[in-house]
Amino acid sequence: MTVRTRFAPSPTGPLHIGGVRTALFNYLYARHMGGEFLLRIEDTDRERSTEEATRGIIESLDWLGLARDGQTVFQSTRIARHAEVARQLLESGNAYYCYATPEELAAEREVAAKEKRVWRYDGRWRDRDPKDAPPGVKPVIRLKTQRDGDTVLEDLVQGTVRVANAELDDMIILRSDGTPTYNHSVVVDDHDMGITHVIRGDDHLTNTFRQIQVYRGMGWDLPRFAHIPLIHGDDGKKLSKRHGAQFALEFKENGYLPEALCNYLMRLGWSHGDLEIIGREDAIRLFDIVDVNRGASRMDYPKLLNLNGIYIRAADDGWLTRDVMERLAKKPGLTPAPETEARVRVLMPALKDRAKTLVDLASAAVFLAQAPRPDPKAEAVLTPEAKAMLRDLGPALAATDFAVPALDAALRAFADAKGLKLGQVAQPLRVALTGSTVSPGIDATLAALGKGEALMRIAAAAS
Repeated sequence: MTVRTRFAPSPTGPLHIGGVRTALFNYLYARHMGGEFLLRIEDTDRERSTEEATRGIIESLDWLGLARDGQTVFQSTRIARHAEVARQLLESGNAYYCYATPEELAAEREVAAKEKRVWRYDGRWRDRDPKDAPPGVKPVIRLKTQRDGDTVLEDLVQGTVRVANAELDDMIILRSDGTPTYNHSVVVDDHDMGITHVIRGDDHLTNTFRQIQVYRGMGWDLPRFAHIPLIHGDDGKKLSKRHGAQFALEFKENGYLPEALCNYLMRLGWSHGDLEIIGREDAIRLFDIVDVNRGASRMDYPKLLNLNGIYIRAADDGWLTRDVMERLAKKPGLTPAPETEARVRVLMPALKDRAKTLVDLASAAVFLAQAPRPDPKAEAVLTPEAKAMLRDLGPALAATDFAVPALDAALRAFADAKGLKLGQVAQPLRVALTGSTVSPGIDATLAALGKGEALMRIAAAAS
């Protein structure tokens, strides 16, 4: 048997971080088992589904490196098939026409709510002859759910879960306008796509027991189910804006590497000993859905940020340089000098050592794109004495070949000659070069800017 998993988001908004982890777990399990990972866009809610959201989902998966097998399935193209299966259930006696009107049922729900009791459809048309139908009422098709005994699910994450069939009402599978309902469509699609393992959030657990009735009614084999816990904020509450970024492309925009985000989300509810840094190949080799914890996970943004910094430090300098250049090009009012890319590339080993995100990295590199305007804190460093020192320092640096070793030696010699500590020389120089009191090593910064640019900035700051 070829293992086939699927990710089936609704395109009603951006891809949430919880959905990202669900997609990741489906992808990893399929690859771990040598199987296939499919994508289905559940776009039957035509009022809320948008093409923009669909594009965002696909862009998110591509950014995360979660490659799919086969063509993307759009649920909206399969409505005729869903209706066909509903009619088959009707013909086999596993479903029936229900002529109860929406107004009739709404009134009953209202009474139940006032009496503080759970309302369930009572199956009043389950065994009645359609000839008794009131005139002018378009019927729905309801599934004839088993009433006795229990439905038992052996879930790969949650273990044995049991629900009394008496708790399950005869759900609608085809509305009076001929459109299918979610719980019916999902089963038909999963069956037709050959899905062997349904891995999704545990908020779908109740739906699963209803969906099992459709499988049984059609005589189809059940897939294996794995309901993974949801992701909460660090306070244990539902993840929201107040906790931080929520959507995949927000993390991209905020400068997170997809490898870091996937590594973090994989470890959110799953672990392999004390292993923290897990590359994609190792993740595929080690991951098994049965090892996922049952309890809800908490999003730890500081931990993710720290992990992202580790991945940035390990990333290719050329790739990081290109990303920085793309971000600098988008900064309002910034026109990078032609030499900027070469400067960034030279200084990248030092720049990335301090960065936690790609946004940090680009911000730290702005001074390489154009001469800076010192911030107020930095401006205070340029006292009259500091400016006089910079005027003397320029010629001393100009006499070197502007390689890091020579610059380091010249700065130390200059400080000794002036009776100053190296920091007393380096800090005004740093402000002159970068407009800030924080930067990579001053000798590396000088070398990256180059002799002409560095000396021009020193002279400007000293005037």
